[in-house]
Amino acid sequence: MRFMFVGDSMTIGRAGDFTWRYRMWQHLNASYGGPYAIVGPRTGLYDPDSAVSHAYGAADFPAKAWRHLAGWGEGWQHMAPLIRAAVAAHRADVLLVSLGLIDLGFYTDSDQTAVYVREFIAEARAANPRVRIVVLPVIPNTRADTDPAFAAEVDRFNDLLAKTVADLDDAASPLLPASRPASYDIHRDTYDGTHPAPSGEHLLAGAFADAIHQAWGLGAPYAVTRKRVEGRVGGRVGGREGRG
Repeated sequence: MRFMFVGDSMTIGRAGDFTWRYRMWQHLNASYGGPYAIVGPRTGLYDPDSAVSHAYGAADFPAKAWRHLAGWGEGWQHMAPLIRAAVAAHRADVLLVSLGLIDLGFYTDSDQTAVYVREFIAEARAANPRVRIVVLPVIPNTRADTDPAFAAEVDRFNDLLAKTVADLDDAASPLLPASRPASYDIHRDTYDGTHPAPSGEHLLAGAFADAIHQAWGLGAPYAVTRKRVEGRVGGRVGGREGRG
């Protein structure tokens, strides 16, 4: 089973972050019973002072598990033209996708973003007709607290995303909606109102882990493996709590 993380700044992470990708790697190691690989054309973190950084917060995160297709400032419209080549080249079986906030915040409205979602799905399936895709809805960031129009646009896009997933779901290539973590609080689980702090990383990984376990029987519930993993490292959860 070959997993590819696809996302924006919340997924690529910034130099010094653990990232939710790391948390998901820990979960798969602890819970997935068969051979697997994390794949993708990129390996780095975002760093405003250099072209690319590999300064992950976790010393035990191996380079072979850094792979992804995520970018700071990239959304559905950026990934739709890239996903066919990435899936084909890296033979991805499962895409774990968290996109949309950057589209709505800077580039397009909910209707146009939903068009890019459909294009993304079609392109991924063109590369692998049996690819499985798990999609997380957009989690509103701090802008939604002060911009009602933006908050409404996020809500509308999430409705369109759910409809798109339902319309295009196929037994040969399943589309699976992950649920926004019920306890996710941008004032507690992010370091700046958008990007996940350690608690947010765990919640995002848990959303994907629980979705694939409940729908497809892959792995185990996230809470079970998180407790097991943290028990092995003396309860350490790691990561930065914030930045200036």
